[in-house]
Amino acid sequence: MSIKEAAKVPADAEKAKDGTAFKKISPATGEGKPGEGDLVTFHFKAATMDGETVQDTHGEPTPPTAPLDKLPPAMAAQFQDMGPGEKRRIWISEPRAPGGHIVADLELISFKAAPPAPKAPEDVAKAPDDAEKTASGLASKVLTKGTGTAKPKETDTVEVHYSGWTTDGKLFDSSVQRGETTSFPLNGVIKGWTEGLQLMVEGEKRRFWIPAGLAYGENPGGGRPGGLLVFDVELIKIAK
Repeated sequence: MSIKEAAKVPADAEKAKDGTAFKKISPATGEGKPGEGDLVTFHFKAATMDGETVQDTHGEPTPPTAPLDKLPPAMAAQFQDMGPGEKRRIWISEPRAPGGHIVADLELISFKAAPPAPKAPEDVAKAPDDAEKTASGLASKVLTKGTGTAKPKETDTVEVHYSGWTTDGKLFDSSVQRGETTSFPLNGVIKGWTEGLQLMVEGEKRRFWIPAGLAYGENPGGGRPGGLLVFDVELIKIAK
């Protein structure tokens, strides 16, 4: 019926060193800029060039915090050049998207030095002989005894600190490194966590060896780790 010209990156957009086009929306209100090893707290809204929202953190209970080096390179490079309170719009090359780009609005809320990355456990390669094992194949070992008596149910929400490694000792995720606990409903996570957390009481810290079938599978793709995964989990609180 008609032909509509695809939206384009504005001609007056600036170019970063990595080639990413960007525009400053509002200036920084705070001092300093994050460095490579810092944690950044931010808001992020991504959309296609024709305006369809892909992701928006503004609907989450709290803005996300992540190590700078765990973010997509184009985002990380922008944040390193931004101060607290600053907002920018960037155009990330994405050939599969309409117009060939994703439009992302970034807001740097704050930044701080990241805690040291937790070291991989010595027994990360496989569960030791003295680990507890369940019928599903989940293995675990209590590292610190808890102070509570109640255990969470599958329908409960829990607050935890955790770190996760692959069997070669590679750390792939850690709330400890982000410097903040995380909360989630037990029936909304991998099967190994749903089962394992129900063995714990508040204040307890436990190491889990979660087989692929109770985690993300052998070759999950999408940046998720495959195979047997090892987690150190501290149950902070049970929220009914």
